[in-house]
Amino acid sequence: MSGDGLASIFEAIETLTSQEVLVGIPHGEARSDSDMTNAQIGYIQETGSPSMNLPPRPFLVPGVESCQDQTAKHLTKAADAALKGNVALVNRHLNTAGMIAQNTVRAYFTSGHFEPLSEVTKKMRLARGRKGINPLIDTGQLRRSVTYVIKKTGE
Repeated sequence: MSGDGLASIFEAIETLTSQEVLVGIPHGEARSDSDMTNAQIGYIQETGSPSMNLPPRPFLVPGVESCQDQTAKHLTKAADAALKGNVALVNRHLNTAGMIAQNTVRAYFTSGHFEPLSEVTKKMRLARGRKGINPLIDTGQLRRSVTYVIKKTGE
C-alpha cells in the first residue's frame, strides 16, 4: 500500500498512540456543600484519612479494574481501526472504552462493598434529612463527578 492509503494508516496510528483515555474526577469541580472539591473528597474516600477517622473506601481503582476486559476489547478495536487507517473509528472506540469505565466506576458506588458508616455519621445524615447509609453516596455529587477524558499523551 502506498500513497493516500498509507498516509491514512499513519494518521490513524498517530491518533491512537498520541492519546490516552483517563477516568477519574476533574480537580477543579467546586461543591455547593463543602470547601473541598470532588477530587479531594474522592481521594480521601479512595485512600482513607486517619486524621479524619475515615477508612479507605476505594471505588475508582477497583471500578476501573472490574471493566478491564470490556475496555481492552475496545482498545484492541481502536488499534485494528488504526491499522486500517480509520481515524473516526479509532476515536469512537477510545470514547466507548472511556464511557464503559466511567459508567462502571459510577455503578461501583452502589455495587461495591465498603466499610460501613459510623453511627455518628448516620445520625448526622439523618439530622440533615438523609436516610441513605451508602458510605459513598450522600448528595450524589461525587458519583456524578466521575468522568473520562481523552487527551494528548504528556499534556
